[in-house]
Amino acid sequence: MDWNQPVAHTQHAKTLAEQVHHRIRADILAGRLLPGQRLKLALLCEEHGVSLSIVREALTRLAAERLVRAQPQQGFAVAALSAAELRDLTFVRISIESVALRRSIDLGGVEWEARLLAAHHRLANTPVHTTEEPKRLSEAYTEAHALFHEALTAACGSPWLCDLQRSLYDNSELYRRLSYLITPRRRNKAAEHRLLMDAALARDSDRAVALLTEHYESTTHTLIESGILERQGVGDAA
Repeated sequence: MDWNQPVAHTQHAKTLAEQVHHRIRADILAGRLLPGQRLKLALLCEEHGVSLSIVREALTRLAAERLVRAQPQQGFAVAALSAAELRDLTFVRISIESVALRRSIDLGGVEWEARLLAAHHRLANTPVHTTEEPKRLSEAYTEAHALFHEALTAACGSPWLCDLQRSLYDNSELYRRLSYLITPRRRNKAAEHRLLMDAALARDSDRAVALLTEHYESTTHTLIESGILERQGVGDAA
């Protein structure tokens, strides 16, 4: 009897669940699965070629990350958006990332500076939109944007802070993508990123945190003032 077979089977199932988790997560963040959309388990099983238990495990992980909601008697759905949650998310994100940014500025060395410069260069030279759909964010820009914000706090010296930064970023990404569907007030996001990088490299913690706060709050205010959350049927009561 092969005593390693149960272990191998468990590891294979875990790997499959991780792959499905990654794919569904990518579909949510890219907007291919919409906020509030119910997730049909049978369809997901067929689409990803896996069993029901694998899909459930992947969705349970996404629920723990707050990208999916488990609904009693109804199954799973993509997390809905609301003005109330956006305000709370922005508050927590600023609180956590301000600490991480200050620590990065204090602790970061030449390697951190080089990483931040490279991330900003990539962001500044990547087209924001796709040529096919002018209002749709390009995947290349989305990746570059994530890497820039991750680089800002990468030298904080705390795995917990880094994990929280990534989790909060992913949840805010649902809102950030939505903000590109509206006509915002006059705003130069490229300049905001440049000023933020310059303040960090100049080791000016107070200015960097102030710029980061303004950067996040501007998107929040634009979305809430536009009324787009309510028009999508996912307002404060969602």
